[in-house]
Amino acid sequence: MLPLATLWRIARRDLATRIRGLRLLAVCLFLGVATLAAIGSLTSGITSELERRGQTILGGDIEFALPQREASPEEMAGFRSIGTPSATVRLRAMANAPGGDALLSELKAIDGAYPLYGAMRLESGARRGPPPPGAIWIGKDLASRLDLKVGGRVKFGEKAFRIDGIIAEEPDRLGEGFALGPVAIIGLADLPATQLVQPGSLYESKYRVRLPVDADPAAIGKRLTAAFPDAGWKITDRSNGAPGTRRFIERMGQFLSLVGLAALVIAGIGVGNGVASYLAGKRPGLATLKVLGADSGTVLRIYGLQILAVAAVAIGAGLVVGALAPSLIGWIAGDVLPVKPGFALYPLPLMVSSAYGLLIAVAFALPPLAATRFVPAAGLYRAIVDGGARIDRRTAITVGVALTAIVALAVGTARDPLFALSFIGAAAALLLILVALGWLVRRTASRLPRPKRPLLRLALANLHRPGSATGALVVALGLGLTLFVTLAAIQTSITAEIARTVPQRAPSFFVLDIPRDRAGQFRSLVTAAAPDAAVNLIPALRGSITEFAGQRVDDLAELPEGAWVLRGDRGLTYSPTLPNGSTLVAGKWWPTGYKGPPLVSVEQEVAASLGLKIGDTLSVNVLGVEVQAKVASLRTVEWDNFGLNYVLVFSPGTFDAAPHNMVATVAVPPKAEAALARSIPRAFPSASLIEVRDVVSQVTTLLTQMSQAIAAAASIAILAGIAVLIGAIAASRERRVYDSVILKLLGATRGQILGAQGLEYAVLAGILAALALGLGLASAWYVVTQLFDFRFAPDPVIVGLTLLGGAGLSFLIGIAGSWPLLSAKPAQALRSL
Repeated sequence: MLPLATLWRIARRDLATRIRGLRLLAVCLFLGVATLAAIGSLTSGITSELERRGQTILGGDIEFALPQREASPEEMAGFRSIGTPSATVRLRAMANAPGGDALLSELKAIDGAYPLYGAMRLESGARRGPPPPGAIWIGKDLASRLDLKVGGRVKFGEKAFRIDGIIAEEPDRLGEGFALGPVAIIGLADLPATQLVQPGSLYESKYRVRLPVDADPAAIGKRLTAAFPDAGWKITDRSNGAPGTRRFIERMGQFLSLVGLAALVIAGIGVGNGVASYLAGKRPGLATLKVLGADSGTVLRIYGLQILAVAAVAIGAGLVVGALAPSLIGWIAGDVLPVKPGFALYPLPLMVSSAYGLLIAVAFALPPLAATRFVPAAGLYRAIVDGGARIDRRTAITVGVALTAIVALAVGTARDPLFALSFIGAAAALLLILVALGWLVRRTASRLPRPKRPLLRLALANLHRPGSATGALVVALGLGLTLFVTLAAIQTSITAEIARTVPQRAPSFFVLDIPRDRAGQFRSLVTAAAPDAAVNLIPALRGSITEFAGQRVDDLAELPEGAWVLRGDRGLTYSPTLPNGSTLVAGKWWPTGYKGPPLVSVEQEVAASLGLKIGDTLSVNVLGVEVQAKVASLRTVEWDNFGLNYVLVFSPGTFDAAPHNMVATVAVPPKAEAALARSIPRAFPSASLIEVRDVVSQVTTLLTQMSQAIAAAASIAILAGIAVLIGAIAASRERRVYDSVILKLLGATRGQILGAQGLEYAVLAGILAALALGLGLASAWYVVTQLFDFRFAPDPVIVGLTLLGGAGLSFLIGIAGSWPLLSAKPAQALRSL
């Protein structure tokens, strides 16, 4: 056996003469590894930034959130016993400009200790503690939309404030969660003067605590919960200051990583084609080495070193791009990302991506490389006619181990292993279907009667002749067309979801915190402005689920799958009749005038996630008081009708002792909207008016960004699919040169040769179009309905045009690949074969 240095010298010199054949290998590996590394690094960058800034994002080391009430003196004493507390109160309220314009805002009252971490920055500089008495800080958007300036005045509730500054940075903005309007900040001592916080008002008190350096937030949270079992607070600590944001980023990162892995696996087929094409061009060299005495192992090592070297360069380049991508994406995306990841190297996603690249290279490059070991020199010279050798058992085992390692790596690093395994299983099934279809096409073509027309006979023969690339072409075309259909169906379904966010009869406004004793006045005010207005008034409370079916929520090690309703507090209501937009599917609604023990109706999917059935108990904590009710019925809810929909609807009388207000939806003609937008805030200063178009705008923005992220990742997979097609054409290049030359010598024209090959690609594209349509729609259905929980509503016209365009593009790529073969000189080509 030759020394490694000698083998590398031979490999390097031979590679220097013709590296061109391995370009496809490099491109495919680079695309796949760069995509995986970029997605993994971006996800790690955002989650690491969330962890690093956990104290600042949360506003403390631990947070206790209370809906619709402030902490009692005893609870405040408990907070002081563990560290330094800071209190804030947050609610939605109308900002009223002097000219009469009003805008829904997020009003936040802070105490003297705020912020415990980070810095509150105004455009004029950093501040600590609350604004001066009677003063307010407002967000840039609020100032812009109401034309407010520093030194001017703005009114919240019954209190007019002097604008002391414009907010440049709110340190705990991300930890505050979803906002329906721009922020405004006042001192906690000024909040009572607004008269916005009344018994039953919808607001949230948060108590952040700065703990000693060595304190364990989780242990402290459990200790205080045990000391105050009826507090009903939601506890968050610095390790996960923005849990909703983190969950969304991790799930999207997992999905996009699997898309990237699919792109890499698709690219792996291109790797195999590229290596096969390269080795086909090196057959004279392979034969010469064997004639000069080199054994099969030596030949394998020489060309294996070449392939390994090119693969290493491609993987390295992909890792560099992937490592730099988070900073570049953060710069391009701007404020789209929740936090901007700084430049840093994240070893785990880079190591995983490089491992994927190496395993893909081994799995797909080894079979064509190993096939040359068992072919004698004479066989290599005749390979253009005889075709390649079979794969030996050792190679098959090695490839199997590499593929198994890819699956194990994908499942082992996934947040949801079952989903990852399902995704990989679907991808493997797709490849097997395409391979089986390729075999079926060849077999069918070989058994069909020979057409009389020469072009058709030649096109049919091309599908099944020895050394035919039909199998590779079927896989390449099938993958490409399936990806086109999948992406089109996902994109158009998300577009339909955006369009569906506003139903034909959407309300004009949501109005919160309407005093119960003034509900009649509110209805009269609306109908006076618009006699045909549709007003729906219902009671509204906030509370958290503490027990279901005998199971205490605090005792759960982790939440059941899909049990989002157990996270934090939820909106609650009661109603004597079945709410609009709900359909009873199990149990019975309580009778008219019911005054018995508390009953509750639960949304069907939530009940399924909690394992609830009719007759089970469910307890909620409202204002520190736990109320237990029996499940009387299950409902389905039309969530997309923009009505007042609630997961939990209780029987009348359940919350008579709890102070609460009303909420309403108001649907009026467009001409009455402007007048009501002014009159409602003036007549009901404590109420908050939400314009539906603002909600729709935020939902549309989120869905659009999601759609763009999917499109960006899927486009890499499509590029990989195109690379596979190019590789399949390149792998059969020398065979087609030989065929073209022979046909020319027999008198065929260029048009006839090109026509026969065009017919071949057209037949394959036609066969695969129907299969790609079915497989692509099935894949898109799973992503849209199971991953994003949207309705599957692809646009048939766009999907059909996309499929037609993809088939046309594949046909053109095939013809473009065949065009250079027509100019091959017979004498030169025959001498080189």
